Amino acid sequence: MADLTKAVGEPYGPYVHRGATSQDILDTATMLVAARTLDLLLPDLARTERALARLAAEHRDTPMPGRTLTQHAVPTVFGLKAAGWRALVLDARDRITAVRDALPAQLGGAAGTLAAFEAYGATDPTALPAAYAGELGLRAPVLPWHTLRTPIADLAGTLAFTAGALGKIAVDVLTLSRTETGEVAEGGGGGSSAMPHKANPVRSTLIAAAARRAPQLAATLYGSLAAEDERPAGAWHAEWEPLRDLLRLTGGAARDAAELAEGLRVRPDAMRAHLGLTHGLIVSERLSAELAPVLGRARARELLTELAARAYAEDRNLGELLAEVPELRGLDLAGPTDPARYTGAAATLTDRALERR
Repeated sequence: MADLTKAVGEPYGPYVHRGATSQDILDTATMLVAARTLDLLLPDLARTERALARLAAEHRDTPMPGRTLTQHAVPTVFGLKAAGWRALVLDARDRITAVRDALPAQLGGAAGTLAAFEAYGATDPTALPAAYAGELGLRAPVLPWHTLRTPIADLAGTLAFTAGALGKIAVDVLTLSRTETGEVAEGGGGGSSAMPHKANPVRSTLIAAAARRAPQLAATLYGSLAAEDERPAGAWHAEWEPLRDLLRLTGGAARDAAELAEGLRVRPDAMRAHLGLTHGLIVSERLSAELAPVLGRARARELLTELAARAYAEDRNLGELLAEVPELRGLDLAGPTDPARYTGAAATLTDRALERR
């Protein structure tokens, strides 16, 4: 403080830190750092959104297995998956924009009453926070928030949400890029120091790591809402390190996500090939509906259960086995057994999602 006062010089030196408390300065500095970080985050999210929109549009009709509880369920299209990722990015963007616009300055004095400013002769001490905030490009606070930590909690929740939203993209890419799956791949994957053949999904790994750390960091910041009196002992101090880490991790995840989305390689042939891994059983839901009017609901389910077991045991396609069932002779089952023709409204849902700006 002495050095700053000296640097300012006369006649302004005596006004340095007059009436303010250290928390006023540090909280305001925190908001300025947060603003700069969020201003860097938003362009990276915009890059990610644009890349995912392109992928969704290009692959609105690219069929692939839909997976639930790690297993093949029914067919979907990759465009819908990419559109879902994009929706999360837009959700994060909207939250960040709202929080960024609401970041407040802090100025309350020793116990949040502005008393010292009045003692130093301010005719309207309540006007000072607004002028102070305006000079810094921050929102003017309604009240001093030394122990009213809504701005920190909102920032923490938004950052944790953003990291988690990007983490969803990352873990999907990690799963789909496994050697035995190979439906997508990172552009320019990292090599292995020991295994020359590997191209590791480095960006997805870093994003996933950030997404797993972010909730615990946010939890510490939420814990600091329980701040006693007019200025706390410990609650405020506990915020410093986790908030710094949360800003850093989320900012890094956003940059990695932009590069991941822009370079992601999609392999439609692998997706189509995997639709046949379950011997045609990926369309069993549709066949249950198609055969129920012909055989009755109970008989249709019984038959499909029996043929499912045979398909695996005999390594045969469900369509072949259905063609051998006397009760079904004469029925055209080519359409109902084609996974690419059982994607429901996936393409339409993709288009609808892409309408959001």
